[in-house]
Amino acid sequence: MVASCSSIIEAWSRNPERLQQSMQEFYTNLFEIQQQVAKRAVGNFIPDFVAPVPQDERFQDKAWIENPWFDFLKEYYLLCTRAIEDTIFATPDIPDKTRRRAAFWARQMLNAMSPSNFLWSNPAAINRFITTGGMSLAEGFKLWLEDLRKGDISMVDEETFQLGKDIACTPGTVVFRNELLEVIQYTPTTDIVHTIPIVIIAPWINKYYILDLTPDKSMIHHLVNQGFTVFVTSWKNPGPEMRDTTFDDYLTKGALAIINTAREICGVPAVHAVGYCIGGTLLTALMAWSEQDKKGASPVSHWTLLTTLVDFSNPGDIDAFITEDSIRLLEAKMEKSGHLDGRDMGSSFRWLRPNSLIWRYVIQNYLFGESPPPMDVLQWNIDCTRLPKSMHSFYLRNFYLENCLVQPDTLVLAGRPIDLRIIDAPLYVVGTEQDHIAPWKETFKIAGLIPAPVRYTLATSGHILGILSPPVDPPKRRYWSGDATGIKDAETWRAGQEKVSGSWWDDWVKWLNEYCGPMVPAHAPGNEKYIPLAPAPGVYVLEK
Repeated sequence: MVASCSSIIEAWSRNPERLQQSMQEFYTNLFEIQQQVAKRAVGNFIPDFVAPVPQDERFQDKAWIENPWFDFLKEYYLLCTRAIEDTIFATPDIPDKTRRRAAFWARQMLNAMSPSNFLWSNPAAINRFITTGGMSLAEGFKLWLEDLRKGDISMVDEETFQLGKDIACTPGTVVFRNELLEVIQYTPTTDIVHTIPIVIIAPWINKYYILDLTPDKSMIHHLVNQGFTVFVTSWKNPGPEMRDTTFDDYLTKGALAIINTAREICGVPAVHAVGYCIGGTLLTALMAWSEQDKKGASPVSHWTLLTTLVDFSNPGDIDAFITEDSIRLLEAKMEKSGHLDGRDMGSSFRWLRPNSLIWRYVIQNYLFGESPPPMDVLQWNIDCTRLPKSMHSFYLRNFYLENCLVQPDTLVLAGRPIDLRIIDAPLYVVGTEQDHIAPWKETFKIAGLIPAPVRYTLATSGHILGILSPPVDPPKRRYWSGDATGIKDAETWRAGQEKVSGSWWDDWVKWLNEYCGPMVPAHAPGNEKYIPLAPAPGVYVLEK
């Protein structure tokens, strides 16, 4: 943070005339805001000079427009925010990455200073204080004390949803377990199923059941009902004893283990593999790794990536956290514990969207005095997992810092150099329009990195809700979908696609139906070799 912001200050100190021009533009705009407020105060409604973006929930109360004081406060704040960001991005003679990092840290400070975050500058909070006779603030103080005791801001009622009962409740069986993962196979709901099973490599940064929330949102439940045999990884929550677990282990004892389990249970030479987030990055590496196997064909005949980074050259706002210095500090911390605490990872992700994941709850809990309601997605979000020291250090350095995965024969995994140019298995890719963890234009780059046929789908919403997109009537989401083989420019691709109302799951299932083989009689999970070990959701997912 200090280095990037210092670079901005130094650059502008060498260009005082350009900085003076920016300041003059700011004062001109400030005068326009004063005129706007004056006209509104006498009943002449005119549009905001600086309008909040549509998804900004902070300024929805009508007092932010109707009351001259709050109107000016809002407009002045938004003008300052825009002016500071514009000035940072206009800084001459510094790298783009430095601009992006400085802008990220500036936004953190500006978001914290929003007038909506303070009682006497938030009209909705003031109104609630008056109508409740001050009880809203009293209740907010109680909630603040509770959060202070537990060391985190409450985002959700943690008592409502129970694993295996309300969420992660699709019937299934643990059919394999090792020191790194459990493999869950789901019970078929149809008499016949496709020959080729679907193997889901879930991210181990969080728990797998984001793909199996309540039945109406469960991707796994939906796939099973469509006639697919589904397997999923349920990763062990690492403790100090797993400090030396490596990325290679996640490849061989994790991804390869579940794929081979599914192949042997279903009696097929290859599966359809799905990778989500870091699980997709692992799957991509596995695809190149397994292509070098001289013993036979790849164990994956076709595959799907969900919001997955392969090229890490521009990973979005999270790049602000990943520098050589920050990694060294993190490695020193992990050296003591043997792992990265899941709460630290969760906190980093929340700071990528602070208005919706931090300040929203400061306002709701402490200013309004309202306890957070139950929500299945947020229940999953706070169910954190730890990350082994060796694996996480390797991942940050070789993927984020050095971007080795896209450099042929640079990354070596389990004794084999990785070259994406040898992957030729058909691929379905999903990105989401508002993804702040894996920006969609970055996830699109896989289409230009491999010689395989690629179908790309861009869904509305973000990293989580864009993936959790079940078909509903009327439709809540939209998507673009079409062939992306060999295309390198994401916007060029989007310009050639039609925006469709509905769930991208329908397009994906149609694609899967073409690739996953003929229908055969369904059978119960496991076989003589893979005997049932426990009912889903298994044991590992319950570990805290």
